[in-house]
Amino acid sequence: MRRNLFVLTLLAAVLIVLAACGGGSQPADAPVQPTVAPTQPPVAAGDSAKGKDLFAGTCSACHGPSGEGVTGLGKPFTTSDFVPSQSDEQLLAFLKVGRPTSDPANTTGVDMPPKGGNPALTDEQLMDIIAYIRTLHQ
Repeated sequence: MRRNLFVLTLLAAVLIVLAACGGGSQPADAPVQPTVAPTQPPVAAGDSAKGKDLFAGTCSACHGPSGEGVTGLGKPFTTSDFVPSQSDEQLLAFLKVGRPTSDPANTTGVDMPPKGGNPALTDEQLMDIIAYIRTLHQ
């Protein structure tokens, strides 16, 4: 009987301590700790310095050396509403297919060839060009 009384007293004491401490759980106003490690910040999609050189060799003949556009050939990037309205992924997809004259959005009447006519450009190089084009918008 004494042993049962001792066990019951010990159990009651443990329950009281746990209740007083919140049962080991965090208080309601405690900050929630993440259960997974935070991810690293995203890396910039392209290198605009590399893109400037690639732009000069591929895009400037139609879009101008500073992206100001060439009448009858390529739209300006400096005032374009199209470029800032697109994500990098959308612009990458666009550059990979170009814009034929049959596209209703083509307002120049001149084909924009896929990859600006340079099929050797990689996705990474196109992302560099996109990074550079983004610096031209005024």
